[in-house]
Amino acid sequence: MAGRRVTAWTYNGGLPGPLIRVRAGDRLIVRFSNALPQPSTVHWHGVRVPIEMDGVPDASQPDVPPGGSFTYDFVVPDAGLFWYHPHVMSAAQVGFGLYGALLADDPADPVGIEDDVVLVLSDIALMEDGSLEQPDSGGTTAMAFGREGTHVLVNGRTRPTLRARSGAPQRWRIVNAAKSRYFTLDLRGATFTLIGGDGGLQEAPVEHQFLLLTPGERADAIVTTSAAPGTQLTLQSLLHNRGFGSVEFRTVEQLLTLEIADLPPVSLPPPQVGRSIAPLSTAGATGVSIELTLGQRSNGTFEYGINGVPFAKARPILARLGETQIWEVKNSTKWSHPLHLHGFFFQVLDEQGAPVRPLAWKDTVNVPLEGSARFVVRFDERPGAWMYHCHILDHADGGLMGTVLVGPSTPEHVHTEPGS
Repeated sequence: MAGRRVTAWTYNGGLPGPLIRVRAGDRLIVRFSNALPQPSTVHWHGVRVPIEMDGVPDASQPDVPPGGSFTYDFVVPDAGLFWYHPHVMSAAQVGFGLYGALLADDPADPVGIEDDVVLVLSDIALMEDGSLEQPDSGGTTAMAFGREGTHVLVNGRTRPTLRARSGAPQRWRIVNAAKSRYFTLDLRGATFTLIGGDGGLQEAPVEHQFLLLTPGERADAIVTTSAAPGTQLTLQSLLHNRGFGSVEFRTVEQLLTLEIADLPPVSLPPPQVGRSIAPLSTAGATGVSIELTLGQRSNGTFEYGINGVPFAKARPILARLGETQIWEVKNSTKWSHPLHLHGFFFQVLDEQGAPVRPLAWKDTVNVPLEGSARFVVRFDERPGAWMYHCHILDHADGGLMGTVLVGPSTPEHVHTEPGS
């Protein structure tokens, strides 16, 4: 496919869309004009926006028809790497190329590394003639797996080159914008010092040989290599078992080449970056239990659901404004699901109900196949109907999606299980 012209759907003509860079606390105004042949919106993944700016049809705004426009206007309250993408026919539109990064810098910048790189990981599915693969290829069986692209991209390119100096730390802000693909990052000759993720800096840095990023997740990592000047390293994505077929029929992907400058090595130890994060109190928290399920209709097609009920037939989870909830998420399917909650950050809990250390704010958590996950969230502001869904977007479109209705405390505001 090298050298062949292909067609994609883009923001402002670029793949990925333009990097939007602001400072935490800035007001951001984006005018979205839809020149696509179908309706669309923009969802600001991870940004704690007002419900009217969340980009979800019916729940927050009408979809934007072909030829229409909508102005997004909100304050970006938190520092960190976020991203934007449609929330209409998401698997198709993200798969066709509609995604981009939003970086909100911390005005105080406790990291202080000048060599600061944003890496948007994605893939795209192309036919032999360079045309886009149909988003419903393979039917509901392929939907149940979650379709992956035929070409893996970093910042819209196949295996680009990134340059570094031996001994000099780089800051990599990474987002997985693929609609289904998991990335297990391996840079032989260097380790990753993870300093943050979805919701900005975490409590303390942690060294990792590999970094796993599920769809929708972000990582903030310091990378320092001692490789000899003039040599090259390869960042690759190793195989990860996210369900049947994800290992058997896949290969290790070469993502980018790290070219070590032909300059004398330097000795610059990475900064010890930390952040004070208080664990959310679980005293008096309400328990919410949901199960991620896959069923088969009478005609043999598959559909995902929450507690056996697809999104179109589900009832919302209710939350009083100011309420803390502990979510127990069981996955009874044979595929892993990165569960994303709109509008709010949460803290992941371990099997004993204690917060996972180092403390970090998350908006997406992996629920392993035939496994479970637990987290605590406080719905402390911004009432509205907030989505939660699997960020394997084929799964979301296939029914693995629900809403949390956050509203004022009233006698009528009674909790209900989704699907009841």
